[in-house]
Amino acid sequence: MFDHRRSACEMGFYKPVAGNGLCGKCPQHSHSETRAALSCPCDSNYYRAADDPPAAPCSRPPSAPVNAISSVNGTSVNLEWDRPQDTGGRSDLKYSVLCQKCSGEGGPCGDCASSPGGGGKAGGGASASVGGMVERLGTAAVRFVPRQSGLTEPWVTVLNLVAHTNYSFRLLAMNAVTHLSNEPSPYALVNITTNQAAPSEVMEIRQQNTSQNSVILLWHEPDQPNGVILEYDIKYYEKDNEAHSYSTLKSKNTSARVSGLKPGTKYIFQVRARTSAGCGDFSQNVEIQTGKAAPLRYNTMTIIWICMALVSGLVTFLAIFICRKRQGYTLPHYPSLLHCGYSKAFQDSDEEKMHYQNGHVSFPDARFYIDPHTYEDPCQAVHEFAREIEASRIKIEKIIGSGEFGEVCYGRMRLPGKRDIPVALKTLKAGYTEKQKRDFLAEASIMAQFDHPNVIRLEGVVTQSKPAMIITEYMENGSLDSFLRRHDGQFTVIQLVGLLRGIAAGMTYLSDLGYIHRDLAARNILVNSNLVCKVSDFGLSRVLEDDPDAAYTTSGGKIPIRWTAPEAITFRKFSSSSDVWSYGVVMWEVTSYGERPYWNLTNRDVIKSVEEGYRLPAPMGCPGPLHTLMLDCWQKDRNERPRFCQIVTVLDKLIRNPENLKSMETLCSLNSPPLMERAIPDFSSCNSVNDWLDTIKMSRYKDHFEAGGYQTLGHVISMNQGDIQRLGVTLMGHQKKIMTSVQLMRAQVLNKSVPSVHV
Repeated sequence: MFDHRRSACEMGFYKPVAGNGLCGKCPQHSHSETRAALSCPCDSNYYRAADDPPAAPCSRPPSAPVNAISSVNGTSVNLEWDRPQDTGGRSDLKYSVLCQKCSGEGGPCGDCASSPGGGGKAGGGASASVGGMVERLGTAAVRFVPRQSGLTEPWVTVLNLVAHTNYSFRLLAMNAVTHLSNEPSPYALVNITTNQAAPSEVMEIRQQNTSQNSVILLWHEPDQPNGVILEYDIKYYEKDNEAHSYSTLKSKNTSARVSGLKPGTKYIFQVRARTSAGCGDFSQNVEIQTGKAAPLRYNTMTIIWICMALVSGLVTFLAIFICRKRQGYTLPHYPSLLHCGYSKAFQDSDEEKMHYQNGHVSFPDARFYIDPHTYEDPCQAVHEFAREIEASRIKIEKIIGSGEFGEVCYGRMRLPGKRDIPVALKTLKAGYTEKQKRDFLAEASIMAQFDHPNVIRLEGVVTQSKPAMIITEYMENGSLDSFLRRHDGQFTVIQLVGLLRGIAAGMTYLSDLGYIHRDLAARNILVNSNLVCKVSDFGLSRVLEDDPDAAYTTSGGKIPIRWTAPEAITFRKFSSSSDVWSYGVVMWEVTSYGERPYWNLTNRDVIKSVEEGYRLPAPMGCPGPLHTLMLDCWQKDRNERPRFCQIVTVLDKLIRNPENLKSMETLCSLNSPPLMERAIPDFSSCNSVNDWLDTIKMSRYKDHFEAGGYQTLGHVISMNQGDIQRLGVTLMGHQKKIMTSVQLMRAQVLNKSVPSVHV
């Protein structure tokens, strides 16, 4: 620094006020080209913000965010990214997200609020209000949570997108000098396609023809079908009589003839559409009155013919019944269909035609699961339900595991006029017993009856040649428990809730068909490349052993009882409610990233603890509302447990309102069960940072802690969330796990009690 108080500053130096002050060297990325400079202008492409003092170094806009990832969940998407490699020399970094909707592959893109190519300003404008209703798509607003611009954290959730639509998102990093640059801001580009969603409401229902006993209805396809319309549900009932009686029927077209109505009666009609993603909302009520009945006159001969027909029909029925009784024929047992919800709003389901009268439900044309074991010949059942595939159309490429009946293979299937599709193949091993063959074919017969996006799909069977094979869709990510353990801590809470929602939707479908799974666990959920969960593993026969330390014995091994409801263990009472109990354990597995339920307790201890009323505690970082739902699933009285469709409703609300997932407090009532206490690790046995990381299974970060200068546990217990992030721990789940351990260790050092629930 020059000490020439009375002389002018040399080039490269400046003095903010003329006079006897000292000359200072120009700040970084600035210069002075003349003597006696009062300030140093910024170098090219460098700037000072309006509130930066002259002595502040010049800075520039940041580069684009890096490592952007997306996770699509129905009509919403979670976007995450990492900080730019170049922050421009400033710490006031913020982010904005620009949205474009694209018409198709290679087609034009336009502002999310307008049609593609419609001339709107690309990007949707970054001036979103906090909380973010920023753009409108029909009647729904695209929402950015927490906001669209001015983001301080590198993530955002975009809600209310259009189903089955391509979107392009530009992720921009900004600082206080970004607006001073004339250069376009660099951005990271993320392209996604939203999933299928339920269709919108059916509009404009009208009657075409009305008689005294029937009416013909016409309507238009929904404005937003959101996929291929599979069928329409028509609900109708006598006016002012819905609480006592209503009926439903289905139609593949945008019209239907409703018959069997009472003459001269006012009826209310409603219509809704269904796609593979589910049912839309019912339309507005339409009131139609049938024609009045003409007086009936029967002559004597007509009455005689009617009586003769009735007597003849009764005699025929008795003859058939007696013959079948002599042959030892018994009618197959059909489980009662379970209908979701405590209100009628949940009870209009997918039956072909349903009547609800005075508290009793009858199903004249209902569709439900048929147990293939009721068939004397298992081949008859599999041929009735499943499609036979020629063995020449199957190409086995590799063995990926061993199953209950034989090997499990990956292969490809070619059908006429279609491309090869990847499939999974279950084979029946050589030397099989008759019982193994029967169970093998029964599993195929069961799977063939199911058609739901969250239930594993049967492509067909090979039974006319050896080896016999069951062919299913191929699930790239394998079983859910292994998948979660491989990706420990790598998903957001919303993504985990999305996985749980898919499982609950599949189980809703199965329970509506009257199917009881009996072995619902994360190991029996498969995950595809789009992170869609599908329920699998059907057809196992289960017998309870007398040994309380054993598990359910099946034809293929043992099933741990830690997933099974207490009434099923004690009384062998399996029901949809016992499946709900198992689903609660699956929730615990998902939120703990594949931990073993009840840890290392023996089966005997698990049974005893559950019978005494103890329940699993919330996994580390599990939101309170999710643990509350688990406890509801684990109610001792099975009638107090929620139904699967109610679980779907709860999860949908959490997905729509993700701020509710930030609470870690379990909402317990006065009658809530006590929680089992997992032993809190005693960190006093840890002699080093590496020992501590091994204890909490975070040894992958040993180098990070060493590079950060954390050499002793004394250094570790003073860490905060920001310190952990600065070490390079980017996964939110791992950050929470490490921070929770730090807090526990700090409490132990300070002899403070850690809140827990006594066993």
